[in-house]
Amino acid sequence: MRLNPFAGAYLTDPAGVWARLLAADGGVHHDEELGLWLITRHADVRRALADARTFGNALTLAPVYDICPEALALVAGIDAPPTTAAADPPVHPRTRRALRVTFANTPERVEQRYGRIVRRRVDELVARLATRAGDEVDLVPAFTAELPLLVLLDILGVPAGDVPRIRAWADGQIALIWGSPDPAEQVRLAGGLLEFWHYCQDLVRRRLDGGGDDYVAELLAYRGGDDEVLTVAEASSIVFNLLVAGHETTAGLLAHAVDRALSEPGRWRSLAERPERVPAFVTETLRFAPAIDGWLRVTNHPVTLGGVAIPAGARCLLLIGAANRDPAVFGHPDRFDPDRPDAHDHLSFGHGPHFCIGAALARLEAGTALTRLAAALPGLRPAPGHPRVFRPNLAFRAHRGLPVTVAPPVPTDRRPVARPVA
Repeated sequence: MRLNPFAGAYLTDPAGVWARLLAADGGVHHDEELGLWLITRHADVRRALADARTFGNALTLAPVYDICPEALALVAGIDAPPTTAAADPPVHPRTRRALRVTFANTPERVEQRYGRIVRRRVDELVARLATRAGDEVDLVPAFTAELPLLVLLDILGVPAGDVPRIRAWADGQIALIWGSPDPAEQVRLAGGLLEFWHYCQDLVRRRLDGGGDDYVAELLAYRGGDDEVLTVAEASSIVFNLLVAGHETTAGLLAHAVDRALSEPGRWRSLAERPERVPAFVTETLRFAPAIDGWLRVTNHPVTLGGVAIPAGARCLLLIGAANRDPAVFGHPDRFDPDRPDAHDHLSFGHGPHFCIGAALARLEAGTALTRLAAALPGLRPAPGHPRVFRPNLAFRAHRGLPVTVAPPVPTDRRPVARPVA
């Protein structure tokens, strides 16, 4: 059975493809053209995410196609050691501990450390949108992609002037690894990725002498000059990964949430009038439209899932989007229903040892952004004539654009305060 993530129905409405894969042959299929085993059912995806001994991470960040020699030569210059998504034991538990200690990862810690940053950045962007009353605006560059990146750069202590190139580098990494660029584009993207890695190395080196109160300084303080705790290269690699995963996934979540909220008449105004419903709305968005709907693993030894034998050394695509629509777990899985009792069973933040360290921050950003944007612009509506289309990618479900018509704002004293999403 075949999956084409780069064209056709998968770029507009992947749910039909997921349903077909879920229904056939135990939910496990080998796609010869992609060279991947497709794993779709909730129980199997959950097991693969949790079982790092069987499903390794060594090839998670390896491109899904053969890179041309010129691009490969550039990529070879990126000597970033595996620390998070691409790491296995014993490296992963050690580097994961560094993240867990230094990066706030519970609702309480996130609110305490990052809440002020999030609210300030949300209010700045909402105020900017409010000046565009009557205009058509693409919310992806103007809001959903901008907010998470600005928040992350504030946390890391990165200059705001670096926003454009960091966004370009991060988008390029996603396209190079999980996209399908032609050879000339591969070379361009690989060159950008090498520049990105050197940028992260320089950012960490500048903090080695101490000082500063940003996340990079805290990570190095945790290291304490001890390579057995964390090497300088590993600290640079953590920053490298955060500058992609720390904002691209949240940008996707926020775009999906706004898209869902505007997709039916009255839903957006309902969020403006009842902000207490925003947390459940975000959780159902995570289930219904995950920002990452496919993730890669490689089998360390033979395994059987759904009655299908998968050999050792096989690359597997865990279709999180399909697992979140599995009728064995979710009632009426194709219905977007923020009141459903099973929404929290989604796998959009992963499961097990690689559960997303930034999940609480993503929830806070999405909840705050939806609440304050809906309160300030309750008349926001989709701009006509723009069908929903996603970027061609194997893993990241990102909108190409989200055009809206901006209605006049309401006074800010009517703006409610968001609560963290459970």
